[in-house]
Amino acid sequence: MKNQKFITNIMRVVAAMVTFVSIYLFAPWEYAWYYLQPLPATVQQELNNAVEQGIDGVLVYVDKKGSEPTYFVSGVDNRVSQQPVRPDALFKIGSIAKLYDAAAITKLAAAGQLVLDKHLADYLPFTRGRIEHAEQITVRMMVQHRSGIPNFTEHKRFHWGELDFDIQELILDQPADFAPDTDYAYSNSNYLLLQLIIAAITGAPHGEYIERTLLAPLGLTRTFFSVGEVNKNELMSGYHLGYDDDLRHLDQGYVATAKEVAIFLRALNEGAFFTEQERQLYASLYGYNHNGWVLGYQSIARYHPQEDMVVIQFVSTTGNDLVMLTGILYDRVLRILRKAPSQH
Repeated sequence: MKNQKFITNIMRVVAAMVTFVSIYLFAPWEYAWYYLQPLPATVQQELNNAVEQGIDGVLVYVDKKGSEPTYFVSGVDNRVSQQPVRPDALFKIGSIAKLYDAAAITKLAAAGQLVLDKHLADYLPFTRGRIEHAEQITVRMMVQHRSGIPNFTEHKRFHWGELDFDIQELILDQPADFAPDTDYAYSNSNYLLLQLIIAAITGAPHGEYIERTLLAPLGLTRTFFSVGEVNKNELMSGYHLGYDDDLRHLDQGYVATAKEVAIFLRALNEGAFFTEQERQLYASLYGYNHNGWVLGYQSIARYHPQEDMVVIQFVSTTGNDLVMLTGILYDRVLRILRKAPSQH
């Protein structure tokens, strides 16, 4: 136990050093200065300070085992109404959704409905001849971002603020980034195709399978797969620096509350909705934490095993170097939580 604690402390020191060096070398000077400022006594004060750095709204949800979950909010839910951020607001969670999709693939594989080492073209025949190496790319490679399929969000025709194009057309007929399983490159295309595979196997939209096997067992009723499924008034507004438009109308995937993301993330890390076989399979496939980014919305969802604590952070502004700022904010919030356990 002492040895494990020593290793944990060493890892914290190393992580802090890496973070400091990265920020010192690469961050805009004002963010580097912000990072070096003394920590305030409370998370609330930290969020208030972050809003002064140029973000519209921020929500942090903390769930430490053995303590009552806690919300912290600062800023506005909407620029027009100037109403404060609501703790129960819906939010676009971006690529955090990949955790749900990977878990669904795991359950299908464990049930024998899907074979991880079968190929993309086996499940989606239309990709044969239209996605390079579709006959060699396995489901496992797509889950692990080792397929070589180019990321559609980097296609020259893709635009975060437009909806009048077919995303599938940005994936098809593109040269591969590399031969299957020879390299790693994060690609949103992999997970769009995985959602199509889930739908092809189950005979229904992929969200129906996820709702039945992951959300319903956890009692999650405020997690959705599109903004088209929600009351827009319950969705936190999102903004991009330099633009006045409210971006909540853009359909950019999964929507959830911070509380429900936290419940899901804890269950994923604890393996609550997995059998032992599924736990082992998922551990070989994908990670247990994730960040998310879509236009106007940034999210971080992480489980911290040393404290048995889940911390979810939502920020409703994107643009310039705000990704770096939100990462700094999360790090500072975590340091305050670790320093002052009474805030949990």
